[in-house]
Amino acid sequence: MPDKFRIDSHKLIFHPKRVADWLSGNDIYPLYVEISPSGSCNHRCTFCALDYMEYKPRFLDSAVLKERLSEMGRLGVKSVMYGGEGEPLLHRDIGDIIVHTKKSGIDVGITTNGTFLTKSLSEKILAHTSWIKVSLNAGSPETYSKVHRTKADDFNRVFKNLSDAVAVNKELGAKCTIGVQSILLPENAGEMAALAEKAKQTGLRYLVVKPYSQHLKSRTQAYRDFDYSAFIDLNEELKRFNDDTFSVIFRQHTMKKMKRTERGYERCLALPFWSYIDSAGNLVGCSAYLGDEAFVYGNIYNETFEAMWKGEKRRKCLEMTSGSIDPENCRMNCRMDEINLYLWELTHPADHVNFI
Repeated sequence: MPDKFRIDSHKLIFHPKRVADWLSGNDIYPLYVEISPSGSCNHRCTFCALDYMEYKPRFLDSAVLKERLSEMGRLGVKSVMYGGEGEPLLHRDIGDIIVHTKKSGIDVGITTNGTFLTKSLSEKILAHTSWIKVSLNAGSPETYSKVHRTKADDFNRVFKNLSDAVAVNKELGAKCTIGVQSILLPENAGEMAALAEKAKQTGLRYLVVKPYSQHLKSRTQAYRDFDYSAFIDLNEELKRFNDDTFSVIFRQHTMKKMKRTERGYERCLALPFWSYIDSAGNLVGCSAYLGDEAFVYGNIYNETFEAMWKGEKRRKCLEMTSGSIDPENCRMNCRMDEINLYLWELTHPADHVNFI
């Protein structure tokens, strides 16, 4: 079963009108926004990229966020992913927020560790959610406990929650795609087959296996030099789990890119197409620079989304990224990497492009 969700690629090709507006020099609104409703997290994963944010116990104000979401929908934002520096389902109003997001005309995705994906929450949100991707980085309770740095019982708790979610999804006739994602690490590489088997038996749609990528500011350094070349063949082993209802999406393309010597683009072009709202309410240009004031466009408690997007701080940030920020110093395989490769090729075409 192919990667029909294009998880190991990008989906900007499905938005030619927005891309055409950008190519024409127009100031466009983003298609996609990541939002961190909670700064707090109940796990302390060994690979956590945002450990430097210190898991602050802060939560976005529900009323203000809903007001901004309504505005974002009117302005043309197409999707929101709830995740970020904390566990999003720790927000006490997350169910209402998700329902409101969808009613605002915005598609919803969730990245979560799954421990708080209770049956009652699933019943509330699944009909309003496009996908839920649970971070599950082991195939056994023992390894899960070591990697997530939590109690081993959370492993079974998460799978119980996922099983309930699959059942609720079916009962409601909802079309939420429910899957799991694992960062391939030395500790869990030998358990990917076990994880795939358990995920398939639970009724999930996929298991994504992806590489670790060192964050610029992360305190975690244990996996900085992890070499994925020795693990590429794991893709063939995991293909045996694929059928019409389940697939292992082994991000081989991304793993191979970790070894490239050149990034393929000379500056970041992707910032107009996406943004990030942190748990303090800051609208940030790039999630790799959380905590850096130069990338903060404004704050949802002080300004409308439109005012921030059209504001002077964002203009200066875009000037900076188009001038002094060298992508070669950015996080390898960042979330916008494939989009940057696509946009760079569009704006720097090779010869003979008219011979289609």
